[in-house]
Parts: sequence; structure tokens; C-alpha cells
Amino acid sequence: MRTKFLTAAVAALSITSFGAFVAMGPANAVWASETPGPVESKLLPQSVVEQAKAESSDLSEIQIPETVEDEAPQARSLAGLVSELSDVDVADRGEECLATAVYFEAKSESLDGQLAVAQTILNRTRSGRFPESICGVVFQPGQFSFVRGNGFPPVVRDSRSWKNAVAIAHVALNDLWDSTVDNALYFHARRVSPGWRMQRIAAVGNHVFYR
Repeated sequence: MRTKFLTAAVAALSITSFGAFVAMGPANAVWASETPGPVESKLLPQSVVEQAKAESSDLSEIQIPETVEDEAPQARSLAGLVSELSDVDVADRGEECLATAVYFEAKSESLDGQLAVAQTILNRTRSGRFPESICGVVFQPGQFSFVRGNGFPPVVRDSRSWKNAVAIAHVALNDLWDSTVDNALYFHARRVSPGWRMQRIAAVGNHVFYR
């Protein structure tokens, strides 16, 4: 209601000013054009006119902020995720067994290949066909050639390979990245051909994975 009233006030002010301009005649019209400032309306209360002027001035001072385009999010990669986790430590014995298995089985492979090995070990713990613990799967007799009795060979723990293996174990355990072998239970090196009658899922790095 207030906006409509002020609009009417401004319109009336404009009409009144134009009428005053016409009434002056040609000579006075030239003088009016050279005289600064609008002709005041006699039809509206002075308070209304002053309020209309003030609000018009306020509107002219409003600054419209510039539009800032949102930056496109960068695509995340497994390498970037591993880099973010480069300083993470093993949380418990199970994560240490998983990281050590990745380290000895696939440290020379791509990160995808390392994650595939870690994922297969985790799949075994959930399958009902293998031990339910990670260390139980890793130390199961006849499964991993790097196992020596109930222990592992020495690990170079300040190496980049070990840090990557720990990060990969953390990624797999916390389901932070999808592996290409989500349902694999077995794998062997590419250099051998055991002739397994199983469903082949994928070949990643130096290993072939089966279900």
C-alpha cells in the first residue's frame, strides 16, 4: 500500500511540474530549463514529497553485487585420496595385516592393483568360506607365499611403498573408493596359469581376479 501511494505521489509531482512548465510560456520556459532543481508540487503535502525524494535517493544508492561463478569441483582420484592419507598410521592388528599383505603382494603395482588385492582379502572375511578376520585370511596356510609361519618378513616402514599400502588398507576398510573387483575371492599372478574353473572378473595390474 505504501509503495502504491508513493508511486502516485511521484506521478502527481511530475504532472504538476509539467503543468508549471507549460504555464510559464516560451520565455519563462527557457529560464526554467536553466534553473536547477525541480518545481515543487503544491498538490501534495510537503512531507510526502520529501519522503518520495528520500526513497528515490536511497534506491539510487543500492549496489547490486557482482555475480561470482562457483568454481567447478575438482575430480577426485584414488591417487589424490592416497596422498591425503599418506601420514595415517595402522589403527589395529587387522589393518596392519591388510597393509602388509598389500605391501608384499602388490607394492610394485598401480594403486588400483593394490586396492584390488586389499578388496579381495576383505571379501574373503565376509564370504563364510574363509576365516572371518583379516589376519586369519592372510595367515591361512597355503594362501600367501610371503607369509613365514605366524609372521611377516621385515617391512621398510619409512618407505613410500609402506605408506601407500597403509593408505590403501585404510581406503578399503572404510569403503572410501570403489574397487573394480568388488566381489572377487581369488587371484593369481599373470605369469601363471592355474586353470581355475571359476568366474573371471578382471585383470588388474599383475593379478587376475576370480569369483
